[in-house]
Amino acid sequence: MKLGRLNHVGVATPSIANSITFYRDVMGAEVIGEPFDLPTQGVRVCFVDTPNSQIELIEPLGEGSPIHGFLAKNPAGGQHHLCYEVPDIHAAKAWFEAKGARVLGEPRIGAHGTPIFFVHPKDMGGVLTEIMETPRDH
Repeated sequence: MKLGRLNHVGVATPSIANSITFYRDVMGAEVIGEPFDLPTQGVRVCFVDTPNSQIELIEPLGEGSPIHGFLAKNPAGGQHHLCYEVPDIHAAKAWFEAKGARVLGEPRIGAHGTPIFFVHPKDMGGVLTEIMETPRDH
């Protein structure tokens, strides 16, 4: 497996609207996408472009959302995960599993429209890590 570029940093937030205001007015972000729902993952997301990556703002869609539990422990929000690109999602999954890392579920389509999976933070130096197949337009 070959690790690709850092695609985004996931930031959980209780309010995407308030976070957009922060990234625009305080951080000077100029390119902020429209928020959209990912009901299969229980979240609403919005991407903020940076010169070399993106910030993925993640808001829960109800109490069943995995982000809901994170925000219960971190009410103001905060860094949720890092996402790295790989050329082949299935090869990456096999590689992590062969190393003994706990892959959380099967690959599924993520917010960028490409296959993703997560690796347990206890196997990744304490960081929840998303692995994403590089979008074909890159």
